[in-house]
Amino acid sequence: MDSEVDVNDAMHHLQKLDFHHPYTPYNVQEEFMRTVYGVLEQGEGQIGILESPTGTGKSLSLICASLTWLRNYKSTQFETSLHEAGESFKDEPAWLIDQLLKRKRDELVQRWEDREKKLEAIRLKEKALEDRARKRRRLEAPSGAGSIKDVEAEEAEWLLDDWEDRDAGPRDALSGLSKESREVLERLGLGGPRKKQDDDDGILDEEIKIYYTSRTHSQLSQFITELRRPAFPTSLPQSVTDGKAPATEPVKLLPLSSRQRLCINPSVARLGSVQAINDRCSELQQSKSTKKCSFVPKEELLSETHQFRDTALATIPDIEDLHQLGKSLSVCPYYASRSALPGAEIITLPYPLLLQKGAREALGIKLEGNVVIIDEAHNIMDAIANVHAADVKLSELRKGRAMLGVYVKRFGKKLKGVNRVNVGRVGRVIDGLCEWMENAQGSKKELGVVDTNDLTRPKGIDQINMFELIQYIQESKLAYKIESYAAHVEGGRESDPNKKGPAKSSSPVLHALVSFLVALTNLSSEGRIFYQRIGGPPPDIQLSYLLLSPTHAFSSIVSSSRAVILAGGTMSPFDDYRNHLFPGLDGVKITTLSCGHVIPRQNLCVWTLAGARPGGTTFDFSYQRRGDQEMVKDLGLAILNICSVVPDGVVVFFPSYGYLDEVSAAWSSRSPQENSGQPTIWDRLQARKRVFRETKGCPSDEVLQEYTRAILGSDLATPTTPPLTGQGGGGALLLSVVGGKMSEGINFSDRLGRCVMIVGLPYPNVASPEWKAKMEYIETTTLASLTGSTGATTAKDEAMAEAKRAARDFYENACMRAVNQSIGRAIRHRGDYAAIVLVDRRYTTHRIQSKLPGWIRDGMGADKNSNNLLGGLMGALAAFFREKVSLQKE
Repeated sequence: MDSEVDVNDAMHHLQKLDFHHPYTPYNVQEEFMRTVYGVLEQGEGQIGILESPTGTGKSLSLICASLTWLRNYKSTQFETSLHEAGESFKDEPAWLIDQLLKRKRDELVQRWEDREKKLEAIRLKEKALEDRARKRRRLEAPSGAGSIKDVEAEEAEWLLDDWEDRDAGPRDALSGLSKESREVLERLGLGGPRKKQDDDDGILDEEIKIYYTSRTHSQLSQFITELRRPAFPTSLPQSVTDGKAPATEPVKLLPLSSRQRLCINPSVARLGSVQAINDRCSELQQSKSTKKCSFVPKEELLSETHQFRDTALATIPDIEDLHQLGKSLSVCPYYASRSALPGAEIITLPYPLLLQKGAREALGIKLEGNVVIIDEAHNIMDAIANVHAADVKLSELRKGRAMLGVYVKRFGKKLKGVNRVNVGRVGRVIDGLCEWMENAQGSKKELGVVDTNDLTRPKGIDQINMFELIQYIQESKLAYKIESYAAHVEGGRESDPNKKGPAKSSSPVLHALVSFLVALTNLSSEGRIFYQRIGGPPPDIQLSYLLLSPTHAFSSIVSSSRAVILAGGTMSPFDDYRNHLFPGLDGVKITTLSCGHVIPRQNLCVWTLAGARPGGTTFDFSYQRRGDQEMVKDLGLAILNICSVVPDGVVVFFPSYGYLDEVSAAWSSRSPQENSGQPTIWDRLQARKRVFRETKGCPSDEVLQEYTRAILGSDLATPTTPPLTGQGGGGALLLSVVGGKMSEGINFSDRLGRCVMIVGLPYPNVASPEWKAKMEYIETTTLASLTGSTGATTAKDEAMAEAKRAARDFYENACMRAVNQSIGRAIRHRGDYAAIVLVDRRYTTHRIQSKLPGWIRDGMGADKNSNNLLGGLMGALAAFFREKVSLQKE
């Protein structure tokens, strides 16, 4: 009974909460924010899997819910600490307890006020300088002031340090930096026990933080823009401030990124590749380096580092702002930003920096007890696989072997002991892998799975301690030294010392080898190595490591965090996240939500199209049937008819580039029975709307721009301008591919996407070695869990059938996630409207429809989809757009 009362109280509390949304939130936004808040409030390993369609203000809802919770949590925690302090002195006189508690309250308020006054002064200063600084940045060319001069490289830059004489001491996040740099950064709170600063400046450490990650840099920038809109109450409870504190408190944000985006040292930033930049940065901090980076925080830059920290916390900056701030202060933004980490409430970072344990350690990120929010989480499993993936080509290994030969020819006599042995081992590893790949090159098979024992047998690679070799390569910066020396030689500077300009780093082939060796050591039942013949003539061979399961890689994030929120516009179907990211987690700790859309119900028209006419060809674009020429012809005629009633933009997604090419060719040709003067289906489509095609391997920007111009004319800035016509025709037709460049991240709002059609179901190629391995892995692990957990109680046949169902669901879910992403390209805001047409009889089945987003399922009407034929669809589309045009005219 008591638990029921607690639940009811919690629900009532959530209903009454003010989330400080800057606008009047829609009902679906309220529901979303309450769910996020509820997950964070429960804590203790809670997981939220939340779907909110694009255009429903998901990012702003995440901000309002999470920061409202954080401020309330901090306020409650302070109240609790006061209560506990009072309890610890309960045997003392009341007047003494009151004095002690008053002093504690006053100290906190004073520290809070000191911090806020300081940050407010910085904000005012930044605002006053903003216009002038912007103009100066536009007018000034990069001067390189304060940078290291690009002087001719000396031999010491490439020669390996004596391994036996390397600095002793623990290897941690600051490994590779000079002792001086390590001490400064440790004093600033990174990489070691924090030391009390002489000028602490009243910056308070935030004990609990929100880590927000998304897929792209632009998505993170957009999130930061949204973060600047709302205002949140102070974290000090009213009982402490007596109502004297300001009503709001600015958010303390820190955006984290890689050296590639933040480095301000021209001689390092120009190297291009992430690996080369990381290695060169560490190289410049070595105690023996003759050309130390002048920007890394040190004693002389303490004032600038503190100024960087305070400005970052005061201004809600994005990555570009931090880069510019570092340049203006001549202090490294990559390292100086760590000094702001303790005082930040919310930290943004891209996927790889969160998902890789090594990257988190390098940045000083500690997830214990903190909140993790993963946006655009529909592709989180692919993202985990990508950050742990590695591949290497035979041509790269041969080039790397040649680089090694050039390096040894120049420095071989100076290499001693461990250096000589390990350089020889690297050469042996390359020779052994090349031998295996050359044998595979002559194989009749184009691709397949690699037996690790076979791969490491040539040249006795399996006798080498790969863990030790990898550690040596990483700590000695061997790959960087060899590649940078090779670039020096290739640039002609060896023969012509007077040659001007910097020598750019060559392609990071040895870094690719190191990544592959790391994957090789991590190989387990959760990963596979594949080979594939690519390119030619002559053909190249590529070895690739694929992580088959994200469970283990993601488990450290789940087990550490207070709560993890997975949010996306199209998260359906949800099963894969439960089964493959949190397989052992108690179901009561997982909260799921699929929000409706903010658009009125009448702004959406969803149809499944199973055939063109009664008794005609059924639309079934399965791999076995998709070549049916009669069905392809009927598809073309159906699209032609749809284009006659849909105004402006129509986007059609096909299962693959190959099938799009096949269909386009069929529409462009005539059957022997057709008159040579009769227009083809392609001709008729062109006469109805301008037709554009996405092409594999080609940039999509130009196609998208031309498609947009065909619809909007020269008025590209006003896509919401409605056409005052009830007829289709005009506008443009875009033929695209599910999983292609147009299917994710592209905005077909308003007139650009009045109708989105999905042709068939884009199942992955189940015959590919990668998908075979994935399916086998799921079957094996599912079978083991069924028989292992229940012993002999589960019948073998029943368990095998369940394992095959699990693999099939995973395969089908991958297909439906891709479909849902493509559907999500339309309907981008509350006033938008569009038709969604799903062309395949399989879309009429409950199994497939159950894996569509809730708002799409809600848009389906059983009455109007009863026959799923073109005639009914045409009537529905005509009525739908006629009503929209009528409303616009009014």
